[in-house]
Amino acid sequence: MAQILIVEDEPGISSFITKGLKSAGHQPTAVGTGREGLAHAHTDGYDLMILDIGLPDVDGFEVLRRLRGQGSTMPVIILTARSSVDDTVAGLEGGADDYVPKPFRFEELLARVRLRLRTTDPAAPETTVLTHGQLSLDMLTRRVNVDGKEVELSAREFALLETFMSHPGQVLSREQLLSRVWGYDFDPGSNVVDVYVRYLRKKIGAEHLATVRGMGYRLVDASR
Repeated sequence: MAQILIVEDEPGISSFITKGLKSAGHQPTAVGTGREGLAHAHTDGYDLMILDIGLPDVDGFEVLRRLRGQGSTMPVIILTARSSVDDTVAGLEGGADDYVPKPFRFEELLARVRLRLRTTDPAAPETTVLTHGQLSLDMLTRRVNVDGKEVELSAREFALLETFMSHPGQVLSREQLLSRVWGYDFDPGSNVVDVYVRYLRKKIGAEHLATVRGMGYRLVDASR
Protein backbone atom coordinates (compact mmCIF):
# COMPACT_ATOMS: atom_id res chain seq x y z
CA MET A 1 0.00 0.00 0.00
CA ALA A 2 1.49 3.33 -1.08
CA GLN A 3 0.78 6.89 0.00
CA ILE A 4 0.13 8.82 -3.22
CA LEU A 5 -0.28 12.59 -3.55
CA ILE A 6 -2.54 13.78 -6.38
CA VAL A 7 -2.13 17.41 -7.45
CA GLU A 8 -4.97 18.07 -9.91
CA ASP A 9 -7.38 21.01 -10.12
CA GLU A 10 -10.15 19.37 -12.17
CA PRO A 11 -12.55 17.74 -9.63
CA GLY A 12 -13.77 15.06 -12.05
CA ILE A 13 -10.28 13.84 -12.90
CA SER A 14 -9.11 14.10 -9.28
CA SER A 15 -12.07 12.03 -8.07
CA PHE A 16 -11.56 9.49 -10.88
CA ILE A 17 -7.91 8.94 -9.93
CA THR A 18 -8.63 8.89 -6.19
CA LYS A 19 -11.33 6.23 -6.47
CA GLY A 20 -9.20 4.10 -8.75
CA LEU A 21 -6.14 4.22 -6.50
CA LYS A 22 -8.24 3.36 -3.44
CA SER A 23 -9.70 0.33 -5.19
CA ALA A 24 -6.15 -0.71 -6.14
CA GLY A 25 -5.18 -0.73 -2.46
CA HIS A 26 -3.35 2.60 -2.21
CA GLN A 27 -3.94 5.59 0.06
CA PRO A 28 -4.37 8.70 -2.12
CA THR A 29 -4.56 12.32 -0.98
CA ALA A 30 -5.85 14.89 -3.47
CA VAL A 31 -5.19 18.65 -3.55
CA GLY A 32 -6.14 21.22 -6.17
CA THR A 33 -3.27 23.72 -6.32
CA GLY A 34 0.48 23.71 -6.79
CA ARG A 35 1.08 25.41 -3.44
CA GLU A 36 -0.95 22.76 -1.62
CA GLY A 37 0.98 20.07 -3.46
CA LEU A 38 4.31 21.51 -2.35
CA ALA A 39 3.10 21.88 1.23
CA HIS A 40 1.96 18.26 1.38
CA ALA A 41 5.11 17.01 -0.33
CA HIS A 42 7.22 18.55 2.44
CA THR A 43 5.72 16.15 4.98
CA ASP A 44 7.83 13.35 3.43
CA GLY A 45 4.98 10.93 3.95
CA TYR A 46 4.30 10.20 0.30
CA ASP A 47 5.72 7.49 -1.93
CA LEU A 48 4.73 9.08 -5.24
CA MET A 49 3.15 12.24 -6.70
CA ILE A 50 0.74 12.48 -9.65
CA LEU A 51 1.10 16.06 -10.87
CA ASP A 52 -1.04 17.99 -13.34
CA ILE A 53 0.82 20.56 -15.43
CA GLY A 54 -2.04 23.05 -15.91
CA LEU A 55 -2.63 24.15 -12.31
CA PRO A 56 -4.37 27.48 -11.50
CA ASP A 57 -1.67 29.04 -9.31
CA VAL A 58 1.80 27.51 -9.70
CA ASP A 59 1.99 25.32 -12.80
CA GLY A 60 3.29 21.77 -12.64
CA PHE A 61 6.66 22.62 -14.18
CA GLU A 62 7.32 25.12 -11.38
CA VAL A 63 6.11 22.68 -8.71
CA LEU A 64 8.51 20.10 -10.11
CA ARG A 65 11.39 22.59 -10.25
CA ARG A 66 10.90 23.60 -6.60
CA LEU A 67 10.47 20.00 -5.50
CA ARG A 68 13.72 18.86 -7.09
CA GLY A 69 15.49 22.04 -6.01
CA GLN A 70 14.67 21.15 -2.41
CA GLY A 71 16.27 17.73 -2.84
CA SER A 72 13.13 15.60 -3.09
CA THR A 73 13.62 12.30 -4.91
CA MET A 74 9.96 11.29 -4.70
CA PRO A 75 8.80 9.77 -8.03
CA VAL A 76 6.59 12.17 -10.00
CA ILE A 77 4.23 11.24 -12.82
CA ILE A 78 2.99 14.29 -14.70
CA LEU A 79 -0.44 14.56 -16.30
CA THR A 80 -0.75 16.87 -19.25
CA ALA A 81 -3.24 17.83 -21.92
CA ARG A 82 -0.33 19.33 -23.82
CA SER A 83 0.70 16.83 -26.45
CA SER A 84 3.73 18.62 -27.87
CA VAL A 85 7.12 16.95 -27.68
CA ASP A 86 8.61 20.15 -26.20
CA ASP A 87 6.29 20.03 -23.16
CA THR A 88 6.92 16.34 -22.62
CA VAL A 89 10.68 16.83 -22.81
CA ALA A 90 10.45 19.86 -20.49
CA GLY A 91 8.66 17.76 -17.87
CA LEU A 92 11.11 14.87 -18.04
CA GLU A 93 14.16 17.12 -18.08
CA GLY A 94 12.68 19.06 -15.16
CA GLY A 95 12.79 15.94 -13.02
CA ALA A 96 9.59 14.01 -13.78
CA ASP A 97 9.91 10.23 -13.81
CA ASP A 98 7.09 9.61 -16.26
CA TYR A 99 4.17 11.31 -17.96
CA VAL A 100 0.62 10.40 -18.99
CA PRO A 101 -1.20 12.50 -21.63
CA LYS A 102 -4.88 13.34 -21.16
CA PRO A 103 -7.30 11.75 -21.80
CA PHE A 104 -6.11 8.46 -20.32
CA ARG A 105 -7.38 5.10 -19.08
CA PHE A 106 -6.97 4.45 -15.38
CA GLU A 107 -5.29 1.10 -15.99
CA GLU A 108 -2.62 2.90 -18.03
CA LEU A 109 -1.97 5.33 -15.18
CA LEU A 110 -1.97 2.51 -12.63
CA ALA A 111 0.63 0.60 -14.66
CA ARG A 112 2.90 3.67 -14.58
CA VAL A 113 2.34 4.02 -10.82
CA ARG A 114 3.25 0.38 -10.22
CA LEU A 115 6.37 0.71 -12.33
CA ARG A 116 7.62 3.79 -10.47
CA LEU A 117 6.89 2.29 -7.06
CA ARG A 118 8.76 -0.86 -8.07
CA THR A 119 11.73 1.23 -9.21
CA THR A 120 11.99 2.94 -5.83
CA ASP A 121 11.60 -0.36 -3.97
CA PRO A 122 13.79 -3.01 -5.67
CA ALA A 123 12.73 -5.57 -3.08
CA ALA A 124 9.11 -5.35 -4.22
CA PRO A 125 8.00 -8.47 -6.11
CA GLU A 126 7.51 -7.96 -9.83
CA THR A 127 4.24 -9.59 -10.82
CA THR A 128 3.67 -9.69 -14.54
CA VAL A 129 1.41 -12.75 -14.74
CA LEU A 130 -2.12 -12.77 -13.35
CA THR A 131 -3.83 -16.13 -12.83
CA HIS A 132 -7.33 -17.07 -11.81
CA GLY A 133 -8.54 -20.64 -12.12
CA GLN A 134 -8.01 -21.71 -15.75
CA LEU A 135 -7.13 -18.19 -16.86
CA SER A 136 -3.63 -16.78 -17.19
CA LEU A 137 -2.75 -13.26 -18.37
CA ASP A 138 0.81 -12.07 -18.97
CA MET A 139 0.95 -8.27 -18.77
CA LEU A 140 4.46 -8.18 -20.24
CA THR A 141 3.95 -10.33 -23.35
CA ARG A 142 0.21 -9.48 -23.63
CA ARG A 143 -0.66 -13.17 -23.91
CA VAL A 144 -3.78 -14.83 -22.53
CA ASN A 145 -4.22 -18.54 -21.91
CA VAL A 146 -7.46 -20.38 -21.14
CA ASP A 147 -6.87 -23.88 -19.77
CA GLY A 148 -3.44 -23.95 -21.43
CA LYS A 149 -4.61 -22.68 -24.83
CA GLU A 150 -3.60 -19.23 -26.06
CA VAL A 151 -6.45 -16.87 -26.95
CA GLU A 152 -6.13 -13.79 -29.15
CA LEU A 153 -7.67 -10.65 -27.65
CA SER A 154 -7.93 -7.11 -28.97
CA ALA A 155 -6.24 -4.35 -26.95
CA ARG A 156 -9.55 -3.32 -25.37
CA GLU A 157 -10.55 -6.91 -24.60
CA PHE A 158 -7.15 -7.45 -22.98
CA ALA A 159 -7.57 -4.31 -20.84
CA LEU A 160 -11.04 -5.44 -19.76
CA LEU A 161 -9.83 -8.93 -18.79
CA GLU A 162 -6.82 -7.43 -16.99
CA THR A 163 -9.21 -5.29 -14.94
CA PHE A 164 -11.30 -8.31 -13.97
CA MET A 165 -8.22 -10.37 -13.11
CA SER A 166 -6.81 -7.56 -10.99
CA HIS A 167 -10.01 -7.75 -8.89
CA PRO A 168 -10.80 -11.51 -8.76
CA GLY A 169 -14.18 -12.33 -7.28
CA GLN A 170 -15.11 -8.66 -6.91
CA VAL A 171 -18.28 -7.32 -8.50
CA LEU A 172 -17.34 -4.47 -10.83
CA SER A 173 -20.05 -2.07 -11.94
CA ARG A 174 -20.40 -0.87 -15.51
CA GLU A 175 -19.29 2.58 -14.34
CA GLN A 176 -16.13 1.17 -12.75
CA LEU A 177 -15.26 -0.83 -15.86
CA LEU A 178 -16.00 2.13 -18.11
CA SER A 179 -13.67 4.44 -16.20
CA ARG A 180 -10.86 1.89 -15.84
CA VAL A 181 -10.86 0.60 -19.41
CA TRP A 182 -12.24 3.45 -21.51
CA GLY A 183 -11.25 6.51 -19.46
CA TYR A 184 -12.79 9.21 -17.31
CA ASP A 185 -14.20 11.21 -20.25
CA PHE A 186 -16.17 8.37 -21.85
CA ASP A 187 -19.96 8.64 -22.18
CA PRO A 188 -21.46 7.07 -19.01
CA GLY A 189 -24.62 6.18 -20.92
CA SER A 190 -22.78 3.97 -23.38
CA ASN A 191 -23.46 0.22 -23.56
CA VAL A 192 -19.90 -0.47 -24.70
CA VAL A 193 -19.11 -2.42 -21.49
CA ASP A 194 -21.90 -4.94 -22.13
CA VAL A 195 -20.82 -5.30 -25.76
CA TYR A 196 -17.20 -6.05 -24.82
CA VAL A 197 -18.18 -8.42 -22.03
CA ARG A 198 -20.04 -10.41 -24.72
CA TYR A 199 -16.94 -10.36 -26.93
CA LEU A 200 -14.80 -11.53 -24.02
CA ARG A 201 -17.21 -14.32 -23.07
CA LYS A 202 -17.06 -15.70 -26.61
CA LYS A 203 -13.27 -15.89 -26.46
CA ILE A 204 -12.54 -17.07 -22.91
CA GLY A 205 -15.82 -18.86 -22.17
CA ALA A 206 -19.04 -17.45 -20.73
CA GLU A 207 -18.56 -19.46 -17.53
CA HIS A 208 -15.69 -17.18 -16.45
CA LEU A 209 -17.75 -13.99 -16.24
CA ALA A 210 -20.89 -13.88 -14.13
CA THR A 211 -23.58 -11.21 -14.40
CA VAL A 212 -24.67 -9.87 -11.01
CA ARG A 213 -28.10 -8.43 -11.73
CA GLY A 214 -28.39 -4.74 -11.02
CA MET A 215 -24.73 -4.47 -9.98
CA GLY A 216 -22.34 -5.46 -12.77
CA TYR A 217 -20.00 -8.34 -13.59
CA ARG A 218 -17.72 -10.64 -11.64
CA LEU A 219 -14.82 -12.90 -12.63
CA VAL A 220 -15.37 -16.43 -11.31
CA ASP A 221 -13.19 -19.52 -11.04
CA ALA A 222 -14.87 -21.91 -13.48
CA SER A 223 -12.61 -24.79 -12.40
CA ARG A 224 -14.35 -25.11 -9.03
